Amino acid sequence: MNKLPLSLQMAKSVEKRYRPGMMKWHYEHGLVLFASLKAGDLYCDESIYNWVYSMYDRLIAQDGTIASYREGEYNLDQINAGRVLFELEDRSGERRFKLAQNRLKAQLESQPRCLNGVYWHKEIYPWQIWLDGLYMEGPFNAEYAVRSNDHIALNDVIRQLLVTYEVMKNPTTGLLKHAFDESRGQRWSDIETGLSPHYWSRSIGWYLMAVIDVLDFVPMDHPDRSKLVDIVKNLSCALIPYQDESGMWYQVPDESKREGNYLETSATSMFAYSFYKATRLGYLDSSYVSYANKALDGIKRLYLTSDGQELHLGGICSVAGLGGNPYRDGSFKYYIKEKIATDDFKGVGPFILALVESELC
Repeated sequence: MNKLPLSLQMAKSVEKRYRPGMMKWHYEHGLVLFASLKAGDLYCDESIYNWVYSMYDRLIAQDGTIASYREGEYNLDQINAGRVLFELEDRSGERRFKLAQNRLKAQLESQPRCLNGVYWHKEIYPWQIWLDGLYMEGPFNAEYAVRSNDHIALNDVIRQLLVTYEVMKNPTTGLLKHAFDESRGQRWSDIETGLSPHYWSRSIGWYLMAVIDVLDFVPMDHPDRSKLVDIVKNLSCALIPYQDESGMWYQVPDESKREGNYLETSATSMFAYSFYKATRLGYLDSSYVSYANKALDGIKRLYLTSDGQELHLGGICSVAGLGGNPYRDGSFKYYIKEKIATDDFKGVGPFILALVESELC
């Protein structure tokens, strides 16, 4: 196994632990399978596709019904697992995968929106934009639009990315706050700006990956393409001063000296992936490869281990959100107290994606 590229080693480690019947229709399950599929495709390893197919096979009925998926929740997190459906449709020729895509798109057609036109994150979080949500729906929505030749839908995806950037951006640091409450009704929202009080590294990572992945589907002559590329440049540049000497980024990126803050794997993987891919595609200059290399080296040194049979990845924030019950107030104390996990798909998926991009360099 150790003779394989590291991305495939990680994917095969996940495969050993994650077998047919264990998949839930959830963004993190879709994320790790999407990433593993990228590794398998890069090295023409058909076994990875067969495994991914077997995971989805049990969830997708012939009429496109998706087990455990509920459209009426209007939960953007439920869309991300749909990204794999495109390759499953293309390679298997089975219509059920297209019908499942249609069901996800139907949710987006009626997804509630803020007055500024950006989707609510979930129906249970009304009038709220979370950076996470742009990744959860954006790349799927953009690919669906291009495959359907739906220019209006693609323009809508792009506009939501642009509006979110302007709403969330701190003009001083260039970083993006985690969330925005248009109603100003949440205790975590600033009465003047509607923004949550802190930056959260993984949420910034979700957004940056969303912009870069959506760009895959934006025509070169699209009038807003350059605006998305500028976001990639500006946000990437804003992140560099917060990279630790270890190569990693902290859970709360601008509070590195505060007690309890820690170097976090999922966000660092997302930034590495973004820097590698954006450099490969010409959005960033080649200097960003060194920052990405440093990031992956830091993860490998601090959090990647082997038991002799499988690789394991630690240092992953298990979850973070806002509001709800019990109430999550978006404070520094909140972000650092959430559980730190090993082998959580929210970290393993981006790590595999970053490895794939590093191996393409």
